[in-house]
Amino acid sequence: MTVDFKAEVDKRRDDMMTDLFSLLEINSERDDSQADKQHPFGPGPVKALKHFLAMAEGDGFKTRNIDNYVGDFEFGQGEETLGIFAHLDVVPAGSGWDGDPYKPFIKDGKLYARGSSDDKGPTMAAYYALKIIKELGLPVSKKVRFVLGTDEESGWGDMAYYFAHPEVEKPDFGFAPDAEFPIINGEKGNITEYLHFSGQNNGDFILHQFAGGLRENMVPESATALISGQISLADLQEKLASFLKNHPQISASVEAQGDQFRIQVTGKAAHGSTPEEGLNGATYLAIFLNQFDFAGAAQSFIAVSATVLHEDFKGEKLGLAHTDEKMGSLSMNAGVFTFDAASDDNIIALNFRYPQGTDAKRIQAGLEKLDGPNKVTLSEHEHTPHYVPMEDPLVKTLLDVYEEQTGLTGYEQIIGGGTFGRLLERGVAFGAMFPNYENTMHQANEFADVEDLYRACAIYAQAIYELIK
Repeated sequence: MTVDFKAEVDKRRDDMMTDLFSLLEINSERDDSQADKQHPFGPGPVKALKHFLAMAEGDGFKTRNIDNYVGDFEFGQGEETLGIFAHLDVVPAGSGWDGDPYKPFIKDGKLYARGSSDDKGPTMAAYYALKIIKELGLPVSKKVRFVLGTDEESGWGDMAYYFAHPEVEKPDFGFAPDAEFPIINGEKGNITEYLHFSGQNNGDFILHQFAGGLRENMVPESATALISGQISLADLQEKLASFLKNHPQISASVEAQGDQFRIQVTGKAAHGSTPEEGLNGATYLAIFLNQFDFAGAAQSFIAVSATVLHEDFKGEKLGLAHTDEKMGSLSMNAGVFTFDAASDDNIIALNFRYPQGTDAKRIQAGLEKLDGPNKVTLSEHEHTPHYVPMEDPLVKTLLDVYEEQTGLTGYEQIIGGGTFGRLLERGVAFGAMFPNYENTMHQANEFADVEDLYRACAIYAQAIYELIK
C-alpha cells in the first residue's frame, strides 16, 4: 500500500501545532524541592505527562501511567514491538530569553519555547506520525509502544523505575526522536565526576559563596560570587572593566552588599555534549577572581576552575584526552559549581562524554592526580558507549526512508549526547534536527523550525509503517 505521508501530515498541521503549543505551555522542569511520592521529579513533569496521556486517550489509545514516572501506550499487534522513546521534561529555562520561555510563539517560521526542539516538538511529530497510521487503518504485523519519560534531562530515574517493573518488557528495537537526522546509531559513554574541596578559607580575600550552572549537562550561562577583602568598590569596578576588555565576549557586573561584593559573569549556555559551543560563565568568573589573594579551599576551587577547567573541552590539561577512531574524542563539560564558606564540602561537577577505550574509573584516577581537590566521586548513573551497526535492519530502514523523503544521502553519526535510544540493544536516535540546522537545545531562545517538524512527522510516519507493516 502506497501512502502519501506528507499529504497526511498537511491535513493535520493545525491540530498538531495546537497540541504542541498546549504542551509547550507546561513548565516541566525537574524541581526536587517539590518532589514527593505523587510527584517524583516535581509537579511540572507530572503535569506534562498527564496532559499528554489525556490527549492520547482522547485519540483512542489505551494509556498507562506508571506512578507518574513514565507513561506509555501501544498500537498494533504482533510478537515484536517497536519502541518509541520520548521525554517531556526540559532543562531549566535560565535567563536571556527574548520572551517568556513557556509562552510559545512563532516568528519567521521558528517556534520559540523551552522544549520546542528538546524534546516536545519532536515528540509531538512522532506522536502524530503514529496517529496517522492508526487513523488510516494501515495493516501492521508488529506492535508499537510509545514511551514518555519525565527525567531524561537529569538522572534517568524515570526509566530505571519503568524497567524495574516486572510487567514492563523491553521493546525489541526502537528509536528516540531526540537528536538529529539522518540517524544517531552510536553514543559515547556518559559519567559525571565530582571534585570536592574542603579546608580553611582565611586569606586576605574571603570567598563566601560561588554558584554557577543549572544542570551537569549544560554549560553554565552565568555565575555569581560573593567576596570580601581590602578593596573598594571603585577598584573592583576598574579591575572588572579591564577584565572585560580582554574578554569582550562575556558581560559582568559588581555591586556592594554591605561589606561584601557580589560579582556576576554572564556567558552563553550550550548543551553539555558540545561545551565548546558555549561560554562558561563560571570559569570566566574564576579567571577574574584568581588575581586576588584567596587561601585554602577557596584558592584551590578558584585556581582549578580558572587554570585547568577553563576551555579544557577535551580533558587535555587533565591528561584525560582520548580519541577512538570510530567514536571520536572524549569531551568534558564543567557544569555545576557550588561553594559556600559555611560548608566543608564544596563541589565542581564535571560531565564527561567518553568513547570506547576509556571508562569512568580511568577518568577518576586521572582526576585524583589533580592538585587542589581532596577527593573525587562519581555519579550513581553511568551510560557506557553504545553502537548499532549500519547493517542492522533498523538502521537500514530508517536511512532508506530518510533518503527517499529528503533526497539526501544517509550516513551514520556518533554523538556525545545521550538519548533514550541507548536503552535498547537495537536502539538509535532518529531526528528531528536536519543537517546544518542551528542547534539551540539547552540554550536561551530555543526554537524548532516549524516546517522541519512537519517534515520530520512525515518521515516518522513512513519509517514507523515500514518497520511494522
